[in-house]
Amino acid sequence: MALTFSFQTFPRLETERFILRKSEERDVADLYELYSDPEVVRYTPLLPLSDHDEAWQEMNWHLEIFAQQVGIRWLIEDKFSGKVIGTCGFLHYVKEYARTEIGYDLAPGYWRKGVMSEAASPILAFGFECMKLHCIEAKVDPANMASIGLLAKLGFKQDSELGEYELEEGHVVEILRFSMLRKEYRLFHML
Repeated sequence: MALTFSFQTFPRLETERFILRKSEERDVADLYELYSDPEVVRYTPLLPLSDHDEAWQEMNWHLEIFAQQVGIRWLIEDKFSGKVIGTCGFLHYVKEYARTEIGYDLAPGYWRKGVMSEAASPILAFGFECMKLHCIEAKVDPANMASIGLLAKLGFKQDSELGEYELEEGHVVEILRFSMLRKEYRLFHML
């Protein structure tokens, strides 16, 4: 039986345009710029960051979920500029059930340029092939049409609607749940 990813060393991935890597101290300013933008956090339960201390907390959260083996959050670094323009990764990883949830954020200046589909593809491959995941889920605000389109492009299917699931800016919102099984991933990516 093949070994499953052990969370000993943070996996570095690359695409044609991006480096997907671990958070480092030098990234605090870029993380602040990303998460202080109201458009980036619009469809999340987060509020825009108000100072660099909160960016440090975000970076530390990335490191903590990896250390606790419950998630992996890659920074998306533009190879040309060296700037961190987004994040993508897994959270709520449950090894016993071989399942996790994918999440992602991207600076508005990079929207509609194929960035997230390019970044998410090797992350999905890592999940199914290295982590031996059975299922990857995604939860999306029904108003977030760009995210719904991305998930369809990646091969996810909508499972259900979760009524009054999250609290965002004091309002209860419904969430759509999408998923992809390993066998669906293999079929979709063989086409």
